[in-house]
Amino acid sequence: MKLLIDFFPIILFFISYHQASFLVENTFIGGLLDPTKSELITATIVATGVAIVASFIQVGYHWLRTRKFEKMHLFSLALITVLGGLTIMFGNPDFVKWKPTVLNWLFAAVFFISFFIGEKTLVERAMGNQIELPDNIWNRLNMAWVVFFLISGAANLYVAFFYALDKTEKLRMDFWVDFKLFGLMGITLIFIILQAIYLTRHISEKEEAIEETVESEKRQHESENR
Repeated sequence: MKLLIDFFPIILFFISYHQASFLVENTFIGGLLDPTKSELITATIVATGVAIVASFIQVGYHWLRTRKFEKMHLFSLALITVLGGLTIMFGNPDFVKWKPTVLNWLFAAVFFISFFIGEKTLVERAMGNQIELPDNIWNRLNMAWVVFFLISGAANLYVAFFYALDKTEKLRMDFWVDFKLFGLMGITLIFIILQAIYLTRHISEKEEAIEETVESEKRQHESENR
């Protein structure tokens, strides 16, 4: 459920981009747009506007449910408002294309800085109440998130500006929109699954160590009572 909420603006961006013609022809949105703009620019402006509204809804919904704001949502809202606003204002898709890269690299920086600020890394602060792990495992997990965000940002940058340069601008934009949803979401899901497997292994090892310790103490206690 949380993952769906996190990707809510991206999902609506994807849908509204590919259904931009329908929205322009059948809703009030058509009256707000310049009819001389190309199909590509119109679809990008429509999708970006929907994503901005969806981001405000996302932040508001999370606050109503928890009475607190999630920093990731606020960072995303700020970026889509600024970069998306520039795309709408100038009719240039390049601004909004930068958003996933800037957001991912910003998170990478925050996770990396947490190594040097405070007693715990960001991952341990987020998950430390649920599970106990050695410091070196927490550090590995935190660095894994740093690398994940760096790779995600670089992948978006490549697809947005360097992939299939021999294709038309419309086809390249279509591919980027699809990648933005399915590619980045797929990368995220794979990473979360791998992290879960890694955590499960170490949790199992710790449980086995605890059981061995308890069994050893039990045998020692029995031996002393003989």
